[in-house]
Amino acid sequence: MREGSLDAPIRHVIDWESESFYDELELDKELRRVFDICHGCRRCFNLCNSFPTLFDLIDESASGELDGVKSEDFPKVVEECTLCDLCFVNKCPYVPPHEFDVDFPHLMLRHRAVEAKKNGISFVEKQLSKTDQIGKIATKVASIANWATSTSNGPVRKVMEVTAGIDKTVELPTYSKSTLCQQVEMSPAITNVKGPAYGEKAVLFATCFGNYNNPAIGRAALSVLAHQGVETEVMYPGCCGMPLFEKGDLKAVAEQAEKISTALKPYIEKGIPVISIIPSCSLMLKSEWPLLLPKNEDVQRLSKCVMDISEYVIHLHKKYSLAHGLEPLESKSVTLHLACHSRAQNIGAKAAEMLRLIPELNVQIIERCSGHGGTWGIMKEHFQTALKVGKPTAKQALSADNPIVLSECPLAAKHILQGMHMQKEKVNTYATMHPIELMARSYQV
Repeated sequence: MREGSLDAPIRHVIDWESESFYDELELDKELRRVFDICHGCRRCFNLCNSFPTLFDLIDESASGELDGVKSEDFPKVVEECTLCDLCFVNKCPYVPPHEFDVDFPHLMLRHRAVEAKKNGISFVEKQLSKTDQIGKIATKVASIANWATSTSNGPVRKVMEVTAGIDKTVELPTYSKSTLCQQVEMSPAITNVKGPAYGEKAVLFATCFGNYNNPAIGRAALSVLAHQGVETEVMYPGCCGMPLFEKGDLKAVAEQAEKISTALKPYIEKGIPVISIIPSCSLMLKSEWPLLLPKNEDVQRLSKCVMDISEYVIHLHKKYSLAHGLEPLESKSVTLHLACHSRAQNIGAKAAEMLRLIPELNVQIIERCSGHGGTWGIMKEHFQTALKVGKPTAKQALSADNPIVLSECPLAAKHILQGMHMQKEKVNTYATMHPIELMARSYQV
């Protein structure tokens, strides 16, 4: 038996359609097996709050070992997991192919799937997970939606906290008055026929956030790609299912995977890459969908054609060298947060690599969790924990004292900025952006 492993991590198919996957006794047995391994290692103590919660349960038990912890307490550990995947990708020495075969995030996912099948998902949680449906409604009444969800609107936010469980102090994303797809249809990016990558084609997967909340990210991506000569089409067949995935609704995620992969099939058949502007969505298409639907050829082929926007820009740079025209910015130094779901893709720090192409720009990297965790971090029962987990990141951003904080995860960037303001009354950072927006600003496109 080896103490740890240096082999590349591999993941098993998620056997969500089998009866044994939902067997509670088998699940409890596996939880105890993995938790005991974690207890003996404790390397992940400083990641999310799941591990401190687990270790506290063990240390405070009568025996001081896992056998002293009741199975009824295990949900406390499960609910703290944000499925960031960092323990699996970066920390755990016992992931498969090691014989201990530990996949902590997917074990937490299994527990949630079992609970969802047994007890169902609450109406509020189910609705909050349907980000595409919320977006369709909210963009039509964006002014009202943004007014209602602003932290300055105390009465409405208090009602939201009581009825939906959303913390009244958390900064929520705003909605655009028009979607990315609508904006592109009205004003498409003009492909630069003299660009070094002229002749290349791509399809931009708009994502829920990019389509409904902040189309500026997608517009920036399209402008940068058009400047390189890449002819890019925008597609939004629906949500990638990450919010549903977090709740354990694996059937609904599989349905989304089948729907979207079918819509993108014509592009994949032509060898056209699919570019995602949000890392959580990229991770779903690349990694999670193929494990849910291992026999679906469309899903499998799509997974091999998906790239993050910064990953694709660097791909173009290495293949052609980017188009000239990048100009120095007013801000000579920026803070870049490497999002957890970017790191989980094992593609390297592509956003940092991309930003360093901007002349005279100093990129200061933060490689820690923001603490947000998607819909998890906005809930009243988790928001303070989200701030606690993200406190070192916010503190590091305060220390850098740069005017702009960037992250490929817009929710993480917003959460970091809020954490900064909660630690210090006067903060010099005035904006959060996606890295591709800064590239577009440098190109002046």
